[in-house]
Amino acid sequence: MKLRLALSAVIMVLASTAMAGPGCGKGHSKQVMSCAEGTVWDIQSQSCVPQITS
Repeated sequence: MKLRLALSAVIMVLASTAMAGPGCGKGHSKQVMSCAEGTVWDIQSQSCVPQITS
């Protein structure tokens, strides 16, 4: 009975870990809702930069 309970617990932990996904928490970048007027989001610098118009 103890073996069955322990095995069930291990399976539940592994299943929840697998459901979280291998990249959970990785590869995310900061995001802003919006930049101030006259600025745009720059992916490389990860910040709002002045908008250049021609």
